[in-house]
Amino acid sequence: MTATLDRSPAQSPTSGPKPLTEGRRGIAAHVSVYVFVVVPMIALVLAVPAAWGWGLGWTDVALAAAFYCLSGLGVTVGYHRYFTHSSFKAKRGLRVALAVAGSLALQGPVITWVADHRRHHAFSDKEGDPHSPWLFGTSPLALARGFWHAHMGWLFERDKTNVERFAPDLAADQDIRAVQLLFGPLTAVSLLLPGLLGGLITWSWAGALSAFFWAGLVRVAFLHHVTWSVNSICHMIGERPFNARDKSANFWPMAVLSFGESWHNLHHADPTCARHGVRRGQLDISARLIWLFEKFGWAYKVRWPNPDRLARITARP
Repeated sequence: MTATLDRSPAQSPTSGPKPLTEGRRGIAAHVSVYVFVVVPMIALVLAVPAAWGWGLGWTDVALAAAFYCLSGLGVTVGYHRYFTHSSFKAKRGLRVALAVAGSLALQGPVITWVADHRRHHAFSDKEGDPHSPWLFGTSPLALARGFWHAHMGWLFERDKTNVERFAPDLAADQDIRAVQLLFGPLTAVSLLLPGLLGGLITWSWAGALSAFFWAGLVRVAFLHHVTWSVNSICHMIGERPFNARDKSANFWPMAVLSFGESWHNLHHADPTCARHGVRRGQLDISARLIWLFEKFGWAYKVRWPNPDRLARITARP
C-alpha cells in the first residue's frame, strides 16, 4: 500500500501529528447512528415475508435499483475514489453532485466518512484502524469478534475521527461543508422521495408505502451491508495478487453489487488509482462512470492504472 491517506493534513514540524480522535459523539448523534443502522436492517429482515405476503411490484424494483445505483455510486465514486483518494479532479458541479449522491446512502456526512476512511488507510489492519477485522487476534473467537467489529460494530463507538488531521481539505471547502450540514435533510430525501415517486407512479397510497419500504428502507440496508462487507469480508478472504501492507483481498462475488469496490487488494496496493478492477474480466462499474465523466469533460487528471506501476506492485509467486 502506498502511503497516501495521511497526506492531506498540514502539520507543523514542531507540533507533531494531531490525535487520531477528537472528542465523542453527542447523545443525539449517537442515537441517530443506531436508528440509521437498525431501522433499515429490520426492514431488510422483513423483506422476504413482506414480498411473500404483500408482493413486490416492478415499480418498487425499478425505484430501488435507481436509488441503489445513485446512492451507491455516490459513495464509491464520490466519497471514496474522489473525496478520499483524489483519483481524479472534478469540476464544481460534479464535485457537489457527488457529495450529495453519497449522502443519500445514509452512511454518514461526507467529511466524517472521508476522515474515517483516510484513517483506515493510514493504519490499515493495525492499531488505529477504525474497522479492521484483525484487531483481536487470529483465534476463531477473535476472528468472529473481528468480523462483527469490521462489518458494523465499529459504527457504534462514540469516538470521532479527528477531521483536522485526516480531512482538513474538505473541512475548508465551503461547498462540501454545506453538503455536510445538509445530511439530515438529504437523509429525509433519500427515504421519502422513493415513496413519493411510487405514489405518483401508481397513484395510490399502497404504492407509496411499498416504494418507501423497498426503495427506501430495504435499499438503504442492502447497500449498507454491501459497503460494510468491503471492510470485513475483503480484509479476511479472497485473492491477493498485489503487494499491500495489510490483509486486503479481492473478492469477486461482490464486484457487481459493490460497483467494483471488492477488487480491494489492488486498491490498497495503489489507493489513488481510479480503477480497482485492473485485470481482464474484472468488472468495475465505478471506473466506467469516471471514464464517462472524463469523456464529458466533467472529470480530468484521472489517475488510470499505470502498467509499470502495476508490474512493480504485482505479488511474486
